[in-house]
Amino acid sequence: MYYKVLSENIEEYAPIVYTPTVGLVCQNYSGFAEDRGEMMSMVYNWPADQVDMIVVTDGSRILGLGDLGIQGIGIAIGKLDLYVAAAGINPHRVLPVMIDVGTNNEKLLKDPLYLGLQQERLDGEEYLSVIDEFMRAVFTRWPNVIVQFEDFQSKWAFKLLQRYRNTYRMFNDDVQGTAGVAIAGLLGAVRAQGRPMIDFPKQKIVVAGAGSAGIGVLNAARKTMARLLGNNESAFESARSQFWVVDALGLITEDRSDIDPEALPFARKVREADRQGLREGANLVEVVKKVKPDVLLGLSAVGGLFSNEVLEALKDSTSTRPAIFAMSNPTKNAECTPEQAFTILGDHIIFASGSPFKNVDLEDGKIGHCNQGNNMYLFPGIGLGTLLSGARIISDGMLQAAAECLAAYMKEEEVLRGVIYPSISSIRDITKEVAAAVVKEAVEEDLAEGYRSMDARELKRLSQEEIVKYVQNNMWNPVYPTLVYKND
Repeated sequence: MYYKVLSENIEEYAPIVYTPTVGLVCQNYSGFAEDRGEMMSMVYNWPADQVDMIVVTDGSRILGLGDLGIQGIGIAIGKLDLYVAAAGINPHRVLPVMIDVGTNNEKLLKDPLYLGLQQERLDGEEYLSVIDEFMRAVFTRWPNVIVQFEDFQSKWAFKLLQRYRNTYRMFNDDVQGTAGVAIAGLLGAVRAQGRPMIDFPKQKIVVAGAGSAGIGVLNAARKTMARLLGNNESAFESARSQFWVVDALGLITEDRSDIDPEALPFARKVREADRQGLREGANLVEVVKKVKPDVLLGLSAVGGLFSNEVLEALKDSTSTRPAIFAMSNPTKNAECTPEQAFTILGDHIIFASGSPFKNVDLEDGKIGHCNQGNNMYLFPGIGLGTLLSGARIISDGMLQAAAECLAAYMKEEEVLRGVIYPSISSIRDITKEVAAAVVKEAVEEDLAEGYRSMDARELKRLSQEEIVKYVQNNMWNPVYPTLVYKND
C-alpha cells in the first residue's frame, strides 16, 4: 500500500520521502559496532537471495548539511523509495547501507544519544580498506547488484568512483547523477534561448562550487561540449575555456596554491584571467560582471550565495535569456529563490533549482517557471537501464545517453516558455525512456550481458520501440487489489 500511494502521488510525496524533508529527518535521526572485518558475515545475514539495488553512504556529506554520521541512513532509504516508485525496482530487492567509520561532527561526538561510533572518522588506507571490504562482500554474494554511492565527502567521492567504476557495476549519484541532470538542463536552456543544442559549446558558464557535485558537472559538461565539437583533443581544450569556477576562496586560477587536483583542469590560466580583468580569488560578483555569462550555475551548498548584487550583475549577460541554476539542497541551501531571480531580472530568464519551489506570478499574467533539476529524473533510469541490460559497468556513454534522453523529453513549445524539466508526475514514463536509452547505449558499446531470460544476443536484435516495451514489462508495479465483501 505504501508504494501504491507513493507511486500514484509521486509529485506530492517525493518532497517528503526525498529532498527537502529527508535532510531534516537525517539531522534529527537519533553502526552499533565497528564494521571492519565483519562485512562478509553481515552481507550474508541479509535475508534476501537477490538484491538488485544498493544505495550506500558513509554519512560524511549529507545533502548540504555536512557530516551527520550514521544519521545519513535516511538518504539511502529515501533514494531506494524512489527506485521503487519511479523505476519499478522490486522493494524486496533493495538494500540501504550505512557504513559507520566514525564522524567528525563535534556535536554528535558529544551527544550521549548518538547511535554511531563516537570516534573521529577513519582516513587514508584504513578507510579505503573498509570500503574495499564492503564492495568485495556485496559483489561476492550478489554479482549482478548495482551499487549507488551517495553523499560521500568530495575528498573520497572521486577517488572511490575512479577506484571502482571500471571493475564493479556502480556509480556516484552526486558526481554523475547531478551532472547528468544539470547537462539536461543546460541543453534545455540552449533550446529555451531559441538555439539548437549543438550551440551548447558556445555557452559561457560561471560555476559557483567546486565540491564533488560541481566538479562532476564540470567534467560532464566539458565532455558534452567536446563531443559536439568533434570529440578530439582540441575540442576538449576548447570546451575547458567556457567555464569560470568560483569556490569559497574565489575564482580558481593556476595561481592558486594547494589546488584540488580535481579542480585543476578548470583553473583559469593567469593570462586568460588577466584578459578578462580578473585575478586569482576574484569574488563571484566580479566574475559575473566581467564574464557576462550565459549561465550562472550554483552547486555550492551555500544558501543565498546568489545575492541581489550577483543577480544585478547578471543583467549585463551577453545572452538574450540568461539561465540561473540554484541547484544546492536542501531548500535553505539554494543559492537564491525564484522570486529573487525573477524580481531582479524580469521574466526573460530561465530558472532551475535543486529543491522544489513554486512558480512565480509575474506582471501581465505571466508565469516565472521554476524548474526543479532533481536527480530523481535520472538515477532511477540509470539504475534500471543498467540492471535490465546487464551491463558490466556504467560507462560515460550510458550516462550521456541518459542526460540527452531527458533533454529531448520536453516539447519545443514547453521549452520556449522556459520549462526545461518535465513534471515529476510523469516520473515513471521519464524513467522508462531514460532506462531504454541506457540499455540501447550499453548494447551499442558491447557492455550488455543480458538480464534473466533476455540474453545479450536477443537485446541486440530489439528495436528502440521493443527496448522501451522490454523496460516497461520489467518495472514492478504495486498492485493493491480492491476488497470485495461477499454478503452472507
